[in-house]
Amino acid sequence: MEAQEIFEDMVYPYAASTSGVDVAVNPVFLEDESEENQFIWAYFLRIANNSNKQVQLIDRHWRITNALGTTEDVTGPGVVGEKPILNPGDTFEYNSYTVLDTPSGIMQGDYGMMTPEGKDLKVLVPTFSLDHPDTIVSIN
Repeated sequence: MEAQEIFEDMVYPYAASTSGVDVAVNPVFLEDESEENQFIWAYFLRIANNSNKQVQLIDRHWRITNALGTTEDVTGPGVVGEKPILNPGDTFEYNSYTVLDTPSGIMQGDYGMMTPEGKDLKVLVPTFSLDHPDTIVSIN
């Protein structure tokens, strides 16, 4: 199955919109790659520019929190080695992964984007849950 086919059939349960830039996420637990005290999730993202201005993704910031409340901040340029330019109506899709030492956690973050006029735009990524399929989830 080609990567494009995976994204075409993808359901994104988490979504957020900032100034017309929509971000949707689907986290998937990778049971075959996980082992004791190392729980691995892939996450698939779709960024859609539904604004009337071109934007370029410049950098990213993630805050990853495990079930014990321990957080890790991850920052860097672009995503998956790219700094995509999205014209109005364009979408960009990619996937990455994260590893936790507990069977559940959450991720939240944002993308730093820039317009051609040099205006900075902070685009929120929806907070999404990372839950092992056998974990009982309690929402407080």
